[in-house]
Amino acid sequence: MTDDVSRLRIERDLYRGLLSLGEEDDLVPFLEEALSLVMRLSGAHHGLIELRALDGEPVRIARGLADAELPAALRAFSTSVVREALASGRTVSTASAIDDPRFSDVRSVQAASLRAILCAPLQGGDAAGVLYLAERTEPGPFPEGARSLVELFAKHLAPLAGRIARARALNVDVTRELRGRVRADAVAGRSAALASVLQQILVAAPVPISLLVTGESGTGKTAIARAVHDTSPRHAGPFVDLNCAAIPEALFESELFGAEKGAHSTATRRLDGKIEAARGGTLFLDEIGELPLSVQAKLLGFLQSRSYFRLGGTKAVEADVRVVAATNRDLKELVAERRFREDLFYRLDVLRIHVPPLRERVSDIALIADAILVRLAEQHGRRLALSRAAELALEESEWPGNVRQLENVIARGWATALAEGTARVDARHVFPGAKAEAPSDAETNEPEGWREATLRFQRRLLADTLAATSWNVAESARRLGVARSHMNELIRAHGLERPG
Repeated sequence: MTDDVSRLRIERDLYRGLLSLGEEDDLVPFLEEALSLVMRLSGAHHGLIELRALDGEPVRIARGLADAELPAALRAFSTSVVREALASGRTVSTASAIDDPRFSDVRSVQAASLRAILCAPLQGGDAAGVLYLAERTEPGPFPEGARSLVELFAKHLAPLAGRIARARALNVDVTRELRGRVRADAVAGRSAALASVLQQILVAAPVPISLLVTGESGTGKTAIARAVHDTSPRHAGPFVDLNCAAIPEALFESELFGAEKGAHSTATRRLDGKIEAARGGTLFLDEIGELPLSVQAKLLGFLQSRSYFRLGGTKAVEADVRVVAATNRDLKELVAERRFREDLFYRLDVLRIHVPPLRERVSDIALIADAILVRLAEQHGRRLALSRAAELALEESEWPGNVRQLENVIARGWATALAEGTARVDARHVFPGAKAEAPSDAETNEPEGWREATLRFQRRLLADTLAATSWNVAESARRLGVARSHMNELIRAHGLERPG
């Protein structure tokens, strides 16, 4: 029982320390305080953190090392132990590095006479690196409890550091210069990843050759294709999109090329196809990887000759369109499986733009969410702001469905907040299940995600502190080491209400 109480107190101190660190707005002091905290709680004598945030230069912080000890420790830090942690994505723990077969042959480990070591990877948000602890203040290896504590700490450290780096970079829009030359108003964000996409648009837009836009489902490939069109010399012409997965194989030829009167039962007059509709502009073929092989041959013939025959027609029609295709499939893999024509692949893949997933542009999530709220306001006349707590919750979540999934979550949160009559969308609106209490017996067999477990711990800590201070928010903020304004945001985000 005493051990359990001690462990809970250490975890409480860890979370309080992290909450306090979250108020820091400069990366180097933040990492210095973070390293001091984890060394104190784990009992480590030496400590090093190396972190890279927002594509910047790596930041390295050391503690507990004399000037004479630092060079050898840094050499050990940058060799086998760290590589093992980064490669495996797991914590490296050893009671004695100089006797461990994995590292006993490493010259720098032997030179530094390293024994007890814990090395945990740091990853999350826009930051990645390692946390390295060596030599305990007491003899012997790090206990299992220290390893669990370090892993818990490591999972929080990188997202917090990334958030600080993003906050400092809010006024640094690396896309600004490109936006003056690219018409991409519907594409929100300021990240370096987005700047790379805008640069590719700038290269692809002026030339009339075929373009392939790739990326996971929901990343916004249609918006990128539209930006290419709007930036191109064809911007005054139409932008016509055709979802290749939505058209039945029997109707695809008619849909693409058109049909003469009487060519089929519904052709009571001459029907223009998508190519004709896009004359002078851009034809966007979405989900090109879903095209049946029989149709692929006809599309290839069109791309080669730049002319086509309407269904039932005998006269070739010259085409005046630029073709942009998009796919979330690996077309090379489909070619290898003989499900996509190799010659068509090379016809389409002349230029390529890859749209990164949201997990590679976390700093854009809040900006995209705000743009969605602006669009909802334009459509329905009610503008709601996004709270800081909601921004943090969105940035810490996974988005396998990318921008499309984010749009659905924001729309639901906007509608919920609107129904409540609130002035802003909060975390409880976008993630209505996040404020759940401890799981019931029926739920304990289900694995709990990291975000859900963290939110549940935070809610319990907030509720317990508020109860202990009779809901004195200022005193509760002081005890937890956070600003009062941040305390109020946390209360709203977790849906806590004062009793009575």
